[in-house]
Amino acid sequence: MHKILEKKIGDSMGESEWLQVTQEEITKFGVVTKDVEPLHTDVDWCKKNSPYKVPIAYGFQTISLLTWFMHDASGAMFSGDENSENFPLNYGFNKLRLITPVRVNSFLRAKFTLAHIEEKRPGELLITANVVVEIKGQERPALVGEWLLLWVTGVGTQQVARSLNTKKQ
Repeated sequence: MHKILEKKIGDSMGESEWLQVTQEEITKFGVVTKDVEPLHTDVDWCKKNSPYKVPIAYGFQTISLLTWFMHDASGAMFSGDENSENFPLNYGFNKLRLITPVRVNSFLRAKFTLAHIEEKRPGELLITANVVVEIKGQERPALVGEWLLLWVTGVGTQQVARSLNTKKQ
C-alpha cells in the first residue's frame, strides 16, 4: 500500500460537501469546551461590539470538523469500523493556520491533497494531507494546514494493543 500511495503524492484525496455552521452548533461547542464567549454566542453583543456584527465559529470548532470533512471527502476511506482491523489515528499537524473567521450560518467544505507518506514502523503509515477549508462566497479560506494521519494495519494493530496493555510498575 505504501508504494501505491507514494505514486499518488500531489493528487487530490477528495473534496467534502458543503456543511453549514449554525448558531446552535457554535453555542453547543462553547458549552462543551467550557469556553462560552459573547463573540461566539451572543447575537446582540456581536451586533454592538464585534467587527463581524454576527457571531463567529470557534477556531477549534473549525479544526474539529476536519474529521467529518475527511470522512465525507474520501468516501470514508480513512474510517475504521468494527469489521476491519485497520484504523486511522489523528497524529496532529505540521502546520495549521486559521485564516478567515467563520461567520454564523456560513457553509464550509474541505479539500485534501496527499502531500507525503512514510512507513513509521511495520503496519503504521504516516500520511500527510494538505487541507484547505473554504468558506462559500469568500475568497480567503477559513483554514489551511498539513494534517498528519497514522494509518494502522496488520502488525501495527498488535503494536498499538501492546502499548495500551503495558503498565508501569
